[in-house]
Amino acid sequence: MFSPARIGVYAFLLTAAVIFLVPLYVMITTSLKTMDEIRLGNLFALPMHLTIKPWISAWTEACTGLACNGIQVGFFNSVKIVIPSTILSIFLGALNGYALSFWRTKFANILFAILLMGAFIPLQVMIFPMVRVLATVHLFSSLPGIVLIHTVFGMPIMTLMFRNYYATIPGELFKAARIDGGGFFRIFLQLMLPMSTPMIIVAIIMQVTGIWNDFILGLVFAGVKNLPMTVQLNNIINTTTGERLYNVNMAATILTSAVPLLIYLISGRWFVRGIASGAVKG
Repeated sequence: MFSPARIGVYAFLLTAAVIFLVPLYVMITTSLKTMDEIRLGNLFALPMHLTIKPWISAWTEACTGLACNGIQVGFFNSVKIVIPSTILSIFLGALNGYALSFWRTKFANILFAILLMGAFIPLQVMIFPMVRVLATVHLFSSLPGIVLIHTVFGMPIMTLMFRNYYATIPGELFKAARIDGGGFFRIFLQLMLPMSTPMIIVAIIMQVTGIWNDFILGLVFAGVKNLPMTVQLNNIINTTTGERLYNVNMAATILTSAVPLLIYLISGRWFVRGIASGAVKG
């Protein structure tokens, strides 16, 4: 039997699904149409002549400025940025969270408050100072520079999440490890990290999707040779030369969003499990 509350819930879910799925449907169908068919103006019509040429063109030969090598260049640039940035930010965030949870020093709370502030300061405020700092150390417009930027900006929220997660772990385990002669890094590497698998999965999902979808940091700090996929997509869509190829643009957009979409589809249950295991506790 359907109660008014249940009907309201289903109505809300159906509305939300339509809002999110209709644009995706339009993108997919447009990317599979020829330009002649797109010019007919039937936005919601299924393709009459199915073609994957726009996808091939978007991947291999779409122009991102003066170069016409497709969005594949941005894909590999994003991979080179995401992998080290994710590993470093999660490792340092877990290390900070572990230190602030179990090795409490005199100024631990003050340090944690400073790190926490970094998670809520708009990154646009810090772009110019970071540009000057990276230029001074000769890392501006380089791959190590953009990796460092993502690591720095990811550390506050990673520290917060891991600190709250470690706060749920019984202190007796840490004390027993100390009695057995475990030092700072031995306890962290052999005890805490293996117990942090649910939290690490949550952190990986957040960092990979956040770094992959980033636009402004990649545009400012990556340099011409390391522009991520989102910046290359913007260059494809906003090109002012030649014909506006909407099917290629839609295919390039879907290719850019495919990685975070697949991560959420594959790891969604792990994300929920990690959150329930202590990601928002503390």
